[in-house]
Amino acid sequence: MAAMRFFMLCTICLSLSLIGSAPTAAFAQSADKASLDASSGAFTTPAQRLDKLFGELKREANPDAATGISNQIRREWQDSGSATINLIIQWADKAVSEEKNAAALDFLDEAIRLKPDYVEGWNRRATLHFKMGNYRKSMSDINQVLAIEPRHFGALAGMAAIMQQTGRDEMALKAWERFLEVYPTERQAQKELGELAEKLTGQRT
Repeated sequence: MAAMRFFMLCTICLSLSLIGSAPTAAFAQSADKASLDASSGAFTTPAQRLDKLFGELKREANPDAATGISNQIRREWQDSGSATINLIIQWADKAVSEEKNAAALDFLDEAIRLKPDYVEGWNRRATLHFKMGNYRKSMSDINQVLAIEPRHFGALAGMAAIMQQTGRDEMALKAWERFLEVYPTERQAQKELGELAEKLTGQRT
C-alpha cells in the first residue's frame, strides 16, 4: 500500500544518510543551548527554529522547495541535543538497515528511557513496530510522538497508514487532513487524501 511505504519513507529517508557516520558537532550541542541563526543574526532555540520552519512549510507553494524545508525539520527532530542519544539512534538505524529488529528495539528502548521527551526516539520505534506488523504498539508510540509534537507529519502519515490498513478509512482521512494542514504541498499525501475521499464518497452513495 502506498500509504504504508510513505510512512516508512518519512522516517527512513533521513536516517539512512546518517548511518555509519560519527555524530556531528551540531548533534553534540545541547538542545537547550541557543544557537546563532545566520540568516537573521538572532539567537534562536530549537523550538523557535521549528516554529519558523513550520511556518515556511505551510506557506511554501512550490513542492520541491517544501521538500527542502521538510528535510530541515527532520534534521531538527533528529538532533536530540545529546551526543549519546544521537549515537544510540544511529546504532538503531544501522540495526534496522541490517534487519536486526530485536537489537534496534533495544537501542530505541534505551534512547526513550534516557530521554523520554525526544520525539524521534518514539517515532523511530513507531516506524519499526509498523514494519514488524505490530500496529497496536506502533499506534501507541505515534500517540506519544504527537503528544510531544502535534505537527509531526511523519507520525500523522503513520497514523493514516495504520487506519487504512485496519479498515478505518474515515479516521485515515482525518489523519491525512491533519497532515496536509501542516504540510500542504506533499504530493503523496494529497493523492492518498483524494483517493480516500473518492472511496468514501462511493460508499455513501
